Amino acid sequence: MPAVALVLVCCLSGVQLAGLQVRLQDAAAASARSLARDESSAAVAATASALVSSAQLTTQHRDDLVCATVSAPARNALLGLLPITLSASSCALGGGK
Repeated sequence: MPAVALVLVCCLSGVQLAGLQVRLQDAAAASARSLARDESSAAVAATASALVSSAQLTTQHRDDLVCATVSAPARNALLGLLPITLSASSCALGGGK
C-alpha cells in the first residue's frame, strides 16, 4: 500500500509540474509581446507575476527580437523534497513591426 501512495504522489506531482510549465510558457509569450509593444518593464513583470506567482522575469534583445524568460520554483514537487525550478522562453518581433 505505501508503494501505491508513492506512485500516486509522483503522478500528481508530474501533473502539477506540467501545469506550471504551461502557465510559464503563457507568461513568457505574453511578456515577450508586451515588451515588443514597448510597455514598461514593471508592467511586464506585473503581468508575468499575475499569471504565475513568484515568477522571475529576465529579458534579452537579439537583433530585432525581444525575448522574455520566466522562471518559477515548483513548490510542491514530490512533497517539496526536490528543489525544482522551471522556466520558459518566448520571443517577439520588437518595435511593433
